[in-house]
Amino acid sequence: MTSPSQATDATKQALAAAAAHLPLDDTQDFDDAARGFIAKSEQRQITATDGRVVWDLDAYAFLDGPAPDTANPSLWRQGQLLIKDGLFEVVPGIYQARGYDLSVISFIEGDIGVIVIDPLISKETAAAAFALYQQHRGERPVTGMIYTHSHIDHFGGVKGVITVDDVESGRVPVIAPEGFMDYAVSENVFVGTAMSRRAGYMYGAAVEKGQAGQIGAGLGQTTSTGEPTLIPPIVDIATTGEELTVDGVRIVFQVTPGTEAPAEMNFYFPDFRALCTAENTSHTLHNILTLRGAEVRDARAWAAYLTETIDLWGDELEVVFASHHWPTWGQERAVEFLAMQRDMYAYLHDQTLRLINQGYLGAEIAEQLEMPPALVAAWHTHGYYGSVSHNVKAIYQRYLGWYDGNPAHLWQHPPEAAAERYVRLIGGVGATIAKAREFSEQGDLRFAAELASHAVFAAPDDDDARELLATVLERLGFGSECATWRNCFLTGAQELRAKTIEHTELSSAGLAPALTITQLFDSIAIRINGPKAWGERLSIGWHLTDVHENYRMELSNGALIHYPTTGNQAADLTVTLTKPQLLQLLATARPEGIDISGNPAVLGRLMSLIDNPDPDFAIVTP
Repeated sequence: MTSPSQATDATKQALAAAAAHLPLDDTQDFDDAARGFIAKSEQRQITATDGRVVWDLDAYAFLDGPAPDTANPSLWRQGQLLIKDGLFEVVPGIYQARGYDLSVISFIEGDIGVIVIDPLISKETAAAAFALYQQHRGERPVTGMIYTHSHIDHFGGVKGVITVDDVESGRVPVIAPEGFMDYAVSENVFVGTAMSRRAGYMYGAAVEKGQAGQIGAGLGQTTSTGEPTLIPPIVDIATTGEELTVDGVRIVFQVTPGTEAPAEMNFYFPDFRALCTAENTSHTLHNILTLRGAEVRDARAWAAYLTETIDLWGDELEVVFASHHWPTWGQERAVEFLAMQRDMYAYLHDQTLRLINQGYLGAEIAEQLEMPPALVAAWHTHGYYGSVSHNVKAIYQRYLGWYDGNPAHLWQHPPEAAAERYVRLIGGVGATIAKAREFSEQGDLRFAAELASHAVFAAPDDDDARELLATVLERLGFGSECATWRNCFLTGAQELRAKTIEHTELSSAGLAPALTITQLFDSIAIRINGPKAWGERLSIGWHLTDVHENYRMELSNGALIHYPTTGNQAADLTVTLTKPQLLQLLATARPEGIDISGNPAVLGRLMSLIDNPDPDFAIVTP
C-alpha cells in the first residue's frame, strides 16, 4: 500500500475556507522573527559521534513558498516562521539561538561570562548552538545555567555546554524551580517509554518531512535525536521574589508551579528590562494536556500566574522572550501579549466549568466552545501545538476524571473487544468498510475514522480496512491547523500502510547518573512483573560507599519496597558498591566487580522479575 498524498476536492475547499478567515494582513510576526538577526551557521547538519545526523537545519527548506493543498495555510505560515534559524540579539547582552531544536536556547552576558537558559534536548544541538554564539560574540566561559522547567527540551543538552565538574567545582551554578528533579524523572524515566512512543506520533518523528508530510510541531520544528543528558540543579528557586546575582546579572524569579509544567518559573532581568516567561507564554495555544501524556495542567493557575507576572513587571519591562518562538518588543505590545495569553487560558477554564455545571460532557463542550473574536484575530492564540478541542477535554478530566457519570460508560469493553462486537453488529468487516467509505465520501471523516478503526481492530490484517483508515487519517491531517494533530494523523496513516513501526524511543540512559538512589530503585520497582513475583520473597541490603547511603529492599506480594536505613538488618543478600557500579548493574544485570555477601542467587531472582518496556507498542492497531 502506498500513500495517495493528494488532497481531495473537499479538503481543498475546506482549506480555502479556513484561509479566508485568517488575519493575513497581520505580518508582525515575520518582522519579529527576523529582528536582531546576526548570522546563520555554515554547519547545516549536526551529527553525533557515530556520524548519525541528529539535526538538519535545512530539512524544512520546502516551506519556502505558498501553502500547498495538503497543509492548513495557518499551520504552514507557522512553519515558515519556525525555520528562521540562527543567532539573534534580543537586546544588547541577551541573545538567542533559534531553529536548533524544538526549543530555543538563550544567552545572557554577564561581567566575565555568559548565563545559559534552557540548553535544548540533545548535547549535540546545544553544543552547536553555543558554538554559533561563541563564533559571533567571542569565547566566554559559562557562568550560570538556568532550567526554566522540568521538560527535557529545556535541560537535555546541558552536557553539550557545561560539565559535571563545572558544577561540582562551584564554577557554574545550575538553577531550577523547586521540585524540578522529581518531575523531570517522573516524566522522562518512570513513564519515559510510553511517553516517547506517543511523542513519536505527536511530533511525527517517523513521517517524512515535506508538503504532504511532517511540516513542524507548532512549538518548534521537531525534536532532535541526539543524546539527552542531565546535571542536577544546585540552586532551587522556591518563592516568588527571590533574587540572585549571577556573574553580575540581577535576576528576580516568579515560581509558577502547575502551569505548563509542574515545576516552572518566570524571571526578570531588571538591568535589561527583559522578562523570560519560560514556556508559560508562546506564539500558540499550548496544551492543558499534551498528546504524549503528562499530568493535567491547571489552566486556572496558569492564567493567575500570568496576571501576577503583569503585576510584577508589566510597568517596566521592554521585551518578553521565552524558550520557544521569537520575542515581543515594546512595553505596550508585550503586556498586551501577556494579557491575551492569560485571557486565553482563563476563558478556556471558566467556560468549560460553566458548561460542566450545565451538565455537558467534555466532548460536548469541545464541540460548542468558541474563542472570543479578539483572541481568534491574534495569531499567537491559534492552536498550532495545543487545541481548543483537546484542552477543553483536559480541563474536564482535571476536575471530573475519565468517567462522565453515565453508568453505561462505567464498564465498557476495551477497544479490540468493542470493535469485534461493532463489526459483527454492522454485518462484518466488509460491511463496516463500506459504511466507513460512505461516510468518508460524504465528508464525515471523523465518523469514517471511527468505523474504519473498528474494522482494523476486528481484522488487523485486512488490507482494505487498513488502507481506508490510513486514507481518512491522512485527509484529517491535511486539514489540521494543529501541528500535533496533523503529526498524529499522518503517523497513524504511515504505520497502517507500512505494517511496521519505526523505533522512536528517546533513551533516558543519559539522565540516569543524575538520579538519586531512591529514584533509581523506583525505576526498578515499576518494572517488576507483579503476577510473576507473587510467590517470591527476598530482601537485599544495599551499601553505597561513594555516596555513604544504605538502603533496604524487600520483595513481597509482588511489590518491591525500598527505603533508606541506618541499621544493619539481616538480609538474604548484602551488596556493597558505588553508584556508578549500581548504574552498570542496572544496565547490564551483571554484578562484575561488586562485593556480594549472602545468597548470590537472590540478585538473579530479582533481575529475572524485571520486565523490559516495549518502545514499539501498537497504537492504531490491536
